[in-house]
Amino acid sequence: MPLPSGRKRILSGVQPSGKLHLGNYFGAIKQHIALQDEGECFYFIADYHALTTVRDLEKAEIERVKQSGGKAAKAADLLRANVRDVAIDYLALGLDPAKVAFFRQSDVPEVTELTWILSTVAGMGLLERAHSFKDKIAKGIAPSVGLFTYPVLMAADILIYRSHLVPVGQDQVQHLEMTRDMAGSFNHAFEVEVFPMPQPRLSEAPVVPGTDGKKMSKTVDRSEDPEGRYNAIEIFAEGKALKKTVMGIVTDSKTVEEPKDPATCNVFALYSLFATPAEKEEMAARYRAGGMGYGVAKQALLEKIDATFGPAREKRKELVARPDFVEDVLRDGARKARTEAQKTMELVRQATGLR
Repeated sequence: MPLPSGRKRILSGVQPSGKLHLGNYFGAIKQHIALQDEGECFYFIADYHALTTVRDLEKAEIERVKQSGGKAAKAADLLRANVRDVAIDYLALGLDPAKVAFFRQSDVPEVTELTWILSTVAGMGLLERAHSFKDKIAKGIAPSVGLFTYPVLMAADILIYRSHLVPVGQDQVQHLEMTRDMAGSFNHAFEVEVFPMPQPRLSEAPVVPGTDGKKMSKTVDRSEDPEGRYNAIEIFAEGKALKKTVMGIVTDSKTVEEPKDPATCNVFALYSLFATPAEKEEMAARYRAGGMGYGVAKQALLEKIDATFGPAREKRKELVARPDFVEDVLRDGARKARTEAQKTMELVRQATGLR
């Protein structure tokens, strides 16, 4: 279903489940910001989705405080703080609220109404095949009904704005296929064409390795690492904390003199995300030649991180001091989003007989 403007509608969300890191930036945020000039963009902070895991974050916070002293934050406080931080991070990195609708998911309550309606046409077998549900259960997350029906809420997020393009990573393609299935089931069941078939916009960024070589993550996967080591490099880390993290990236035990393989090195993989093709080739040649320790490569990576995010760090500090402005951005975005959501729900209610 084309929009009156003829532009493509683009939808994406980010879950406020921890500090944003380089994997989030190269896997999603960088693309989101680039797309704001290509279509009509709706970007939301998925606080409804975060309710499926926020109590696990609270447990992790309690454990952290036990080790460092102080008072642990409650789940509700963690969620509020994470939502605020995600909003500030996106704005600092270049998201323009004049070009996009940027909002909290929970500020558009129509999405929960559509979730229920879609659940009446979604097959149980479809949800039982969801990879993300199985993965999260394997990681020790409690198997709540909300976690099981997560794909229905995600489908509602996409379909309520009648989105055409959804930027996703490869691990989210199945959820988009499920969304298309639910859209088709609804259109067929009620003999209407309310929902277009959204298409994936795959990120070209590779999987970003964490400091341990595994996929970078906002949270600790204790099924993989019982010691609970955090493997992310946060976008807005700086100074001694950032240096400690970068210098702690796991490498092999080759000496300074030995040649090294850039293709198997976590440091080189991260450096490549920032470097020009010429810089990447030069660094690869130094690896193969020998005579360069991993500390030199880590220092080069640190300098790239500082150069890339330095201006955004300063902007972020300004935004932290302007909480009312950040809140106004989210409320204005929610107004834009609700206007479109209400139009869609009017069509849905008419089709189903609720009007």
